[in-house]
Amino acid sequence: MRKQILLAGQKSGVIYAMDPDNGGKTVWAKKLGHGGALGGIEWGIAADKDHVYVPMADQFAPADKGRPGITALTFDGKEVWHVAADKAKCSWTGGRCSPGYSAAATSIPGVVFQGSLDGHLRAFDAKTGAKVWDFDTAAGAYDTVNGVKGAKGGPVDATGPTIAGGMLFQHSGYSGYGGSPNGQNLLIAFSVDGK
Repeated sequence: MRKQILLAGQKSGVIYAMDPDNGGKTVWAKKLGHGGALGGIEWGIAADKDHVYVPMADQFAPADKGRPGITALTFDGKEVWHVAADKAKCSWTGGRCSPGYSAAATSIPGVVFQGSLDGHLRAFDAKTGAKVWDFDTAAGAYDTVNGVKGAKGGPVDATGPTIAGGMLFQHSGYSGYGGSPNGQNLLIAFSVDGK
């Protein structure tokens, strides 16, 4: 019989596994990144039946200590794979341009989706970590369904994608960074067939 554990990430860069049947006692803890006020595990992790997927921001960590990217672990804390964040290529000027993976991860069978502070939304193979899709949510200008002309995205931060009914929904832009001249950001809807 498999035992339940609770998993929680912290801005310190540590992920914890706790035993809910034993007063929340720590089963294991693993430091995956440098951590800090704008680093570590910020908005959330994802899990499927095999692994837990841990995004790491580490946007201002020293180069030799930071580990921005995403890591897959087994439920006993062993690292399966780690994908380092790509070098940031932001399509806007100003702040919050970073390669860090601050937003929450989202998993579906076989795929993990992860947003980045450089505006990209990426999909990774859940077993290997191989990148299978990359979309720059901030690169284009969009005429929106609510009548905003030329709206632009920005950093993907805070929430991860929502997946329902064959659609994936992702916001783009955070706290006034990126975005259209009037300060609005985007909610982008994706489908498998592009409709």
